[in-house]
Amino acid sequence: MSSVIHILIISATIIGLWGGALLVVESASRIAKRLGLSELVIGLTVVAIATSAPEFAVTVVAAIEGNMSISVGNVVGSNIFNLGVILGLVALFGNIVTTRTILLRDGLLLFFTGLLLILFFYDNYLTLIEGILLTVTLIIYIFVLIRQKQKVDDEIPAGEFKWLDIIKLIAGVALIITSADFLVDSASELARYFGVSEWMIGITIVATGTSVPELATSIVALAKGRHGISIGNLIGSDLFNMLGVLGIASIIRTLNISESDYISIILLVANLLLLLIFIRTGWKLTKYEGMILIFVALLRWWSVSYF
Repeated sequence: MSSVIHILIISATIIGLWGGALLVVESASRIAKRLGLSELVIGLTVVAIATSAPEFAVTVVAAIEGNMSISVGNVVGSNIFNLGVILGLVALFGNIVTTRTILLRDGLLLFFTGLLLILFFYDNYLTLIEGILLTVTLIIYIFVLIRQKQKVDDEIPAGEFKWLDIIKLIAGVALIITSADFLVDSASELARYFGVSEWMIGITIVATGTSVPELATSIVALAKGRHGISIGNLIGSDLFNMLGVLGIASIIRTLNISESDYISIILLVANLLLLLIFIRTGWKLTKYEGMILIFVALLRWWSVSYF
């Protein structure tokens, strides 16, 4: 199959991932409201899980098929894109107000999860036991959110629940899984065709494609004038990527990476530390800090070819 065909397939699957994720986000939010879940749980769990569905599908499929570099690279690249490019772009349109809760609970957990990945991947493997520990940490985090039952002011209106939402949820998940399968296959073939490492393809093309649900959510938030929702959604999504996606994928099959891939994880954690500093300074993210986040993310992608 020619490279042009693979490029067309990748483009089509990215559209499929976006469409499927929008269906999941909309329907899951309405179902959650119907079940009486708090605004915090909806924002940081249901919507975050929904927007992380493409990363989950791509990573698990890649792990099953033995494409470990794409599997891990997709999560690392998605997190860089979410908290660098997307969050930075939102900050350019207006200061994003942050809180102690975002910093001390969600932000610090995200940072320490990154440190855990550095520790776990020290031998270049993420094992079954380590995957279970990551997954259990995510479960505890969700439990804490449910127990706190705090209200989140910024939220994308989901409308009233209809039974059709259940069908939309199932259809959205099916579309995501199917698109992810084709995306992994075509990305792998394209990487081999051009002599590019699967890690680079995973951390750039695949990562960007699977981050489009978060991008879509942020665009909706911008249109509604709700800049604050972006940072909560993006941090929540990245937590699910690192704890849930990698955790479950490594439970299914031990993940392994190369020495150069390990450096990318270290740099990701450095990016997370920079974000924590920005969250704390003045309890807001300014447009200048947004520009820095975008620059660092793009610099990280550019430098990936040298590792």
